[in-house]
Amino acid sequence: MIRARGLNKWFGEHHVLRDVDLDVARGEVVVVVGPSGSGKSTLCRCLNRLETVQQGEITIDGVPAPLEGKELARLRADVGMVFQSFNLFQHKSVLENVTLAPIKVRGLGRAEAEQNARDLLARVGIAEQADKMPAQLSGGQQQRAAIARALAMRPKVMLFDEPTSALDPEMVGEVLDVMTGLAADGMTMVVVTHEMGFARKAADRVVFMAGGRLVEQAPPAEFFDSPKTDRARDFLAKVLTH
Repeated sequence: MIRARGLNKWFGEHHVLRDVDLDVARGEVVVVVGPSGSGKSTLCRCLNRLETVQQGEITIDGVPAPLEGKELARLRADVGMVFQSFNLFQHKSVLENVTLAPIKVRGLGRAEAEQNARDLLARVGIAEQADKMPAQLSGGQQQRAAIARALAMRPKVMLFDEPTSALDPEMVGEVLDVMTGLAADGMTMVVVTHEMGFARKAADRVVFMAGGRLVEQAPPAEFFDSPKTDRARDFLAKVLTH
C-alpha cells in the first residue's frame, strides 16, 4: 500500500531523513518509534506530501505520490492524517468538521454525509457530541473527532503523527482504544507514537528510527524482547524502565 525508497530530507543544513526505505502492506499496522528528533514525524508527513523530500520516491497503492495539483488532492483524500494537535475547525461543530470534506471533496450529498458522520462518531464513542463545538470537548474527545473526520473520507491508509502526545494521561487510553479497534478492522496504518503498550499490542511491525535512519524493524514481540541493535536496546532501556 505504501512504498518509500531512498527518502532524503533536509531542513537547511539539518539532514532529517537519511536513505529511508519503507514498505507497508495493505491492512498492516506499522508503528514508528524512536527518540525525539529521529525523523519519525517528518517521515509521516512526507508520506502524504505535507513535507516534500529532496530525494527519493513514494508510491501509494501503486501510484507515485504527486507533488502538486489535483492528483495531490486525490492522494490526500485517500490518505487520512491525524495530528498531535487535533487541527479541528474551531468555528464549526463536530458534525460539520466530519462532513465538510466528504461533501466538498468526495461530492457526497449532505444527508448521506451526515449519516456517515454520525455513524463514525458513534464508532469512536462520541455520538452525543455531534452538535457541540470543538472547544466544548475534552482533548480525548477532540482527537476522536479528528479520527472520525479522517475516516469520513474512506481513506486507504491512515497516518497518525503522535496522536496522544498532547493529551492528559487519562485521555490517552480512550484514543488508543479507537486506534486499536481500527487496527483490528484491517485499516492500513502508520502510527508515530511514544506509547509502547500500543506498539506491543496493535502493531504488526515496529520500526525503530534514530538519527534520521531506519535502524531496525521487527514484529513487536521480537523488537521489545530481543532488539538487534545497541541503539534500540539503549532506547528501550530508557523508555521501558519508567
